[in-house]
Amino acid sequence: MIGKTIKTGLFAIATLMCVPSQGQDLLARQAPIDIKMKAIDSLKQLHQVIFESGENPANDLYTDWENKQIGRVKGIAMPDSFVIDMQGFAMPSSSTKITSRFGPRRRRMHSGLDVKVYVGDTIRAAFSGKVRIVSYERRGWGKYVLIRHANGLETLYGHLSKQLVSENQVVEAGEVIGLGGNTGRSTGSHLHFETRLLGQAINPAFLFNFESQDVVADKYVYYKSKKYDIKRKSSNKSQYMDDTPDEIFTQGQVVYYKIKKGDTLGRIARKHHTTVKELCRLNNIKETTMIRDGKVLRIS
Repeated sequence: MIGKTIKTGLFAIATLMCVPSQGQDLLARQAPIDIKMKAIDSLKQLHQVIFESGENPANDLYTDWENKQIGRVKGIAMPDSFVIDMQGFAMPSSSTKITSRFGPRRRRMHSGLDVKVYVGDTIRAAFSGKVRIVSYERRGWGKYVLIRHANGLETLYGHLSKQLVSENQVVEAGEVIGLGGNTGRSTGSHLHFETRLLGQAINPAFLFNFESQDVVADKYVYYKSKKYDIKRKSSNKSQYMDDTPDEIFTQGQVVYYKIKKGDTLGRIARKHHTTVKELCRLNNIKETTMIRDGKVLRIS
């Protein structure tokens, strides 16, 4: 037995000596990479166990798993409030340019943010989770991916040129899931990014700040409210009624305010019993900074 072991060892050494020095260097470099890949596989398995167990908030919201429906989940009432943990995030794209924001657009509801990317740009998962849908919609999102996350959110990535994941696959935050593109109903290459809770679209700008490549807060509290309702077709014009609360509270009572048309820093400061100087400090802006409708300011 000992002799056999020695022979095996000598054969391995002889084999390695026959490999050119460059090849030996490659084998040496590959060893820690293999170990790292095994660790990643183990981490994915751990996340899959956690995701499928009762130890994540998503299981308190969703009662089933299917690979077709995207909109509001039938038979499940929206909670009055729900805390979404934003920690452990990754930005879906390194791009900081928003080309179209959330809200009504040409008598249609635009349920996400359009982020300027080019064909072939890397698109990443915003959080760890499980891919629920990988599909194609010719008159809409084109090639898209929808992922359900343990924090209760589902994120959608549309107009991709290529999908690099499959349905029911567990992914890590920051893992590449697709490439930027111009598929579906699109007039130029960009990423259409949505955040949903039980199918209800939430303005991604309340959660992610692409310009600073960061989340707005570590925690976001969703409050049940009527987001947008279109009037009956009998009306002269279709209008949207925005009943979204002005303030968005996070844990620790940090307050955020969604800027409305006609708002000024002075008016917002007076309404919330603070000063323009303090608003500028909290938001890293100047008193001369132009504030835009729909953007979010930190108040306290």
